[in-house]
Amino acid sequence: MAKKHNLEEFAKTEALALDAGFLKTVHMVEASEVRTVRRGREYWNVLGPGLTTGASDDDPSGIATYSQTGAQYGFQLLWLSIFTFPLMAIVQEMCARIGMVTGRGLAGNIRTHFSKRVLYLCTLMLFAANAFNIGADLGAMAKAVQLLDHGFNFGVAVIGFALLSVVLQIFLPYARYARYLKWLALVLLAYVASAIMAHLNWGTVLHHSVLPSVKWSKNQLLLICAILGTTISPYLFFWQTSQEVENQIMDGETSIASRKKGVSKHHIKSMRVDVWSGMLLSNLVMFFIIAACGALLFTHGITNITSAAQAAEALRPFAGNATYWLFAIGIIGTGMLAIPVLAGSSSYAAAESFKWREGLYRKFKQAHAFYATIALSVLVGLGINFLGIDPIKALIYSAVANGIVAPLVLALIVIISSNKPIMGEWVNKKSTTWLGWGVTTIMVVAGGAAIWSLV
Repeated sequence: MAKKHNLEEFAKTEALALDAGFLKTVHMVEASEVRTVRRGREYWNVLGPGLTTGASDDDPSGIATYSQTGAQYGFQLLWLSIFTFPLMAIVQEMCARIGMVTGRGLAGNIRTHFSKRVLYLCTLMLFAANAFNIGADLGAMAKAVQLLDHGFNFGVAVIGFALLSVVLQIFLPYARYARYLKWLALVLLAYVASAIMAHLNWGTVLHHSVLPSVKWSKNQLLLICAILGTTISPYLFFWQTSQEVENQIMDGETSIASRKKGVSKHHIKSMRVDVWSGMLLSNLVMFFIIAACGALLFTHGITNITSAAQAAEALRPFAGNATYWLFAIGIIGTGMLAIPVLAGSSSYAAAESFKWREGLYRKFKQAHAFYATIALSVLVGLGINFLGIDPIKALIYSAVANGIVAPLVLALIVIISSNKPIMGEWVNKKSTTWLGWGVTTIMVVAGGAAIWSLV
């Protein structure tokens, strides 16, 4: 009996130990899940101007360029999506640092440290390039609506998107508007999903991603210039810098002096996470669009793609309705994200050039000229769709304007961010400065080549 009793006690002890171990394991798993969720929320909260800037770079015009790249050359130019990632991130980080440290937007810094002629040239060319780009994007969005509903009137769609964009920027409070842009950036995942559905040969994809290949034909070099121009665009520089200032103002730093003093290592670290995450998203989308079109269109001999809507239609027979719908919805979503950024960057530049009251945090009655410039940018873009100007020609004009202004603005960015008296302890490291000049040189060559081939 004693032996039996001891066995029962041992069994009970073992059962309790197993229960305790099981409960401990459950608690550890739950704690791990809580930490993961908390870290995810912390990461999401860090994201802001960098995410929306990077996402806005993949506008309908950019989608058309990437689609054309995949359709014409398959996977051959996939390496560009990796090559442009650090270039974009380095430039946008310099822009963000300039905004945070000086408490001014990019145009405000150019006005302070350079001649008015340089400032006015940058602002004028930026406005022209952005207006043509807005026009092309509005047209692409209207075409995407017709993909979803073939009977929908093109003019109604174009006007509707233009009005909606302007109304949101003018009347939606900035805090809510910034959240809207942030969540809208996630629409880009539609292109990741569409590429995954294409059942790519990942071995071949990865091979072309890491081994650069160029044919050195005029057409391919022009396309490379177009990719560089659409990924490293002046409007991104002005928007990023001004949005960092807007965020500081929303955090209570309402004067330039307080914004200068409020920068800490924590702020700079958070900014870098935000900027590099945004640029990574932008280049991932480029990667997947080129890959999807290369796998499906290039292999079936469909090489003449001139718009994002045409790419969606061309993909449908091979990738199915899901990819078609994802592409179409993505065009509309990215347009709703990009148009405010394009118009807003023009308005920031104009307001700082002429010392107008500026800022999306202000109400309309506090910054009439600033919001009027936003409306004018969209109105000019809207007019392009009714003046008989071909969307492709609009993009060509935009490319020429960007080819002129991008190298100039890049040079100014490197000079400002490398200036110790301006940037203080947050001045560029020597390696960053050299990389900045490298990007500037690349854009001089790309811009010159694009203008030479188009003019």
